[in-house]
Amino acid sequence: MKIFLVKLPIYIIDLIVISVALYYSLIRSNFPIHMLQLEGYDNDEYKTFLKNNKEKMNKLVYKLDKNQKTPIVWTDRAKRLLKKHKIVNFIFFVIIVVISLLLFDITKSYVLSAFSTIVFSFLVYFFQYRILILTNMWAKPTEDKINMGFYNSAQAKIKKFKEERGLKVLGITGSFGKTSVKFISNTILSEGLRVKNTPSSFNTPMGLSKIINNELESNTEVFIAELGAKMPGEIHEVAELVQPDIGIITAIGPTHMHLFKTIENIQKTKYELIEDLPEDGIAIFNYDNDYVKPLADKTLKKTYRYGTRDFEKLDIYADEIKVNETGSEFMLHIKGVGEIKCETKLLGVHNISNILASATAAHVLGLSLEDIQRGIKKVEPVEHRLSLLPSTNGTIVIDDAFNSNPVGFRAALDVLREFKDHRKIIITPGMVELGDMEICENRKIGEAMADVLDFVILVGKKRTLPIYEGLKNKKFNEDNIYRVSSLAEATEVLAKISLPGDVLLFENDLPDNYNEE
Repeated sequence: MKIFLVKLPIYIIDLIVISVALYYSLIRSNFPIHMLQLEGYDNDEYKTFLKNNKEKMNKLVYKLDKNQKTPIVWTDRAKRLLKKHKIVNFIFFVIIVVISLLLFDITKSYVLSAFSTIVFSFLVYFFQYRILILTNMWAKPTEDKINMGFYNSAQAKIKKFKEERGLKVLGITGSFGKTSVKFISNTILSEGLRVKNTPSSFNTPMGLSKIINNELESNTEVFIAELGAKMPGEIHEVAELVQPDIGIITAIGPTHMHLFKTIENIQKTKYELIEDLPEDGIAIFNYDNDYVKPLADKTLKKTYRYGTRDFEKLDIYADEIKVNETGSEFMLHIKGVGEIKCETKLLGVHNISNILASATAAHVLGLSLEDIQRGIKKVEPVEHRLSLLPSTNGTIVIDDAFNSNPVGFRAALDVLREFKDHRKIIITPGMVELGDMEICENRKIGEAMADVLDFVILVGKKRTLPIYEGLKNKKFNEDNIYRVSSLAEATEVLAKISLPGDVLLFENDLPDNYNEE
């Protein structure tokens, strides 16, 4: 009892300090959990984020951004992670109590013991974003086991529907264009078939497993699956899940270069889709793309090539192309079948390439020229991919906010060129995830922008410095360049400079983990 009474002040101090620290530590952990979620719960990606955002993460207090583009979603996985994180924090604070008591036993100093509790508790609070890495490592085996259960169930369902119902699976991959081709294919194929598409950019094993398990019905004739990857082997994993009969490679270019490192690695990874087709499967290639062309040429399985040039080498192509500010029209040719004039609401020549990919799949699946023509006319712009938005102030707004890359960025600039006699304004944070090419490619895009635009609003002063340099290299009027820190600031600038009739392009909209302070 005497020992207890002697240590009672330490117990009281530890209880108060640790209770307060634990409470605020768990509140503080919400922001790192949000960033980890945006990085796909991948510790390596999250560590890279921490390395590149030291100022943001080392703040004493995280302020909630009222303009978050993607707030944290408390999914079952996020809730399980938070529970484990509470346990990890509790263990750290138990260790702090043990250290505090040992120090008191050694020194008999209330001050030193209390000081150690305060200091170590503060460190646990401050480094929540680091402790989360340990929690995520602990959670990973459990999450992998849960995910594998969903994966196996979805895989078995696809196999059953293919064997019993004759389900066909259309797999689509590429560095860019795959989501657009997926939605275009859904519209065109629906002219003659019962189709199940996946929403938005669902292109991972877990995203696809969820749709297959919960939404794929037995009367579906075609399932369209987008296959995404950030490293070699990931396309194989998704292909083993969805078991494609037809595979499309839309385009290959420098995306996720910080992970792939080389274009050759991207080519090998995207080609995994073709390798996983059955022997009687059909491979469809964009023959206009220089990185896709050699993949088509080496393929021994039945292939279809589409494009807008070198017609003698193509199975499906478009010519007589006319592009304007309201859409496009062209002549669609299918060798051995015929030709038909088509029109679409989609902006830009590059979207005709996306339409050709879908038209090829439709032809393979038995649709007529007339079916394909009707479907093309019904295709609506995909959200955040060169879609026209309504405006109340007389400006023409083009939303191309999704995941910009050098080819897509230039395609958007080509679309702007079609708006004759209009002032042209861009709001952009530039391009990311281009690895060692990022600075150079952003500088080049700045030079390309100088030939098209009248006003440039750059979001993120540090990140967009190469674009700024590119604009200056081309002697762009610096009075018409605005460098801001946030989209909110960009909107304020836009309100001051825009006039009715101006064309505004929103090019790329980075998630919250890319925000600059």
